[in-house]
Amino acid sequence: MTDPQVAHTSQLSESTLAASRAFLNDAFDGDFGDEDWAHTIGGMHVLLWEGDALIGHASVVQRMMLLGDRPLRCGYVEGVGVRADRRGRGHGGALMAACERVVERAYDLGALSTSEEGTRLYLSRGWRLWQGPTSVLAPEGIVPTPEEDGGVLFWEAGVPLDPTGPLTCDWRGGDVW
Repeated sequence: MTDPQVAHTSQLSESTLAASRAFLNDAFDGDFGDEDWAHTIGGMHVLLWEGDALIGHASVVQRMMLLGDRPLRCGYVEGVGVRADRRGRGHGGALMAACERVVERAYDLGALSTSEEGTRLYLSRGWRLWQGPTSVLAPEGIVPTPEEDGGVLFWEAGVPLDPTGPLTCDWRGGDVW
């Protein structure tokens, strides 16, 4: 397995960004829209290549989280995917190992919203379930997001956390988590 390429969005060529966008659309079976792509760019991308073929992608973007009333810099993991015919070979773990290094060196914590399919991978790597209530700091104030409770995972990056406390993410268009 080749080492992942780690680069900021600004360092990637237009063709690599276009390939990443198309790849994620395929990896998510056509369910990766423009807002999803907007959530994926502007941070660090982790890319896995086999020759000229992109076979894996993940990114870490900066977000602000509130743990109670305490602001935290969060490395939020987005756009994690491995080409269907390459799954089950450790590529997802390689992507996440690179994401975890980014989080540990630059952020107070890591977080992600997971699907049922991705949960096993993340938990096996040491990501933990956020047990407290979730919410979003929306234009109208703090709005609970109970539909996300039980689906947000976190990675400790040296800042003591109480995973039973209330966790509030910053506002963005589309899926807030």
